[in-house]
Amino acid sequence: MPLTSPKEVQSSSRQSANLQQHNQINPTRVLIVDDHALVRAGIRELIERIDGFAVVGEAGRGEEALRLIEKSTPDLVLLDITMPGMSGFEVLQEIGRRFSDIRVIILTMHEAREYAIQALRAGAAGYLPKSAASTELEEAIKAVVRGKTYVSRETPQDTQNRVSVEQHLLDTLTPRQRQILTLIAEGQSTKTIARSLDISVKTVESHRAQVTEKLSIHDIAGLVRFAIRTGIVKVE
Repeated sequence: MPLTSPKEVQSSSRQSANLQQHNQINPTRVLIVDDHALVRAGIRELIERIDGFAVVGEAGRGEEALRLIEKSTPDLVLLDITMPGMSGFEVLQEIGRRFSDIRVIILTMHEAREYAIQALRAGAAGYLPKSAASTELEEAIKAVVRGKTYVSRETPQDTQNRVSVEQHLLDTLTPRQRQILTLIAEGQSTKTIARSLDISVKTVESHRAQVTEKLSIHDIAGLVRFAIRTGIVKVE
């Protein structure tokens, strides 16, 4: 085992002290968004115990959250899904559109895989049910601040894998193939697609065959579900 020299020990100590000082001077700024005041208070208490993090605001509604984001410029938002007015998903999409540098963790009572998939597709960096342990909240926010994606251990294990695989499949499609997949998912017929894109019916059929082959999905219902899950089309 290699020995550590006194100089190396001193250097390591200085680096640790410098990092601690940096965290105190420039903490990660956190905004809590939940419509229950008691929940916000509990989360605030947990966050303020973590070195290097500071709560800069709380909001009980989505509209209020967006105003506070403009005012307080947080680095991280802990966001509930179910709120009066704007839903968490609507807030998440608006954050992605207007404040793309901000990381978002969905913190919710919903543990179903579909919610986690939808959240990650919409741009969330993390997904954590409120039933998770307080230690996992700390683990999640530290991971997300480091640029990673975090999905709770309580969420079904194939969520991230499914998102990753479907995104990979989507990336294999050409822009034209994505366009045709979108129109198919929106319910347009082959002839209508051909007219709208000013191409032949045979060309549309060729692109459609390539799409189904790449995705290994050979029915319209399956293509529609894939398009919804990957965010190509939105369900109103």
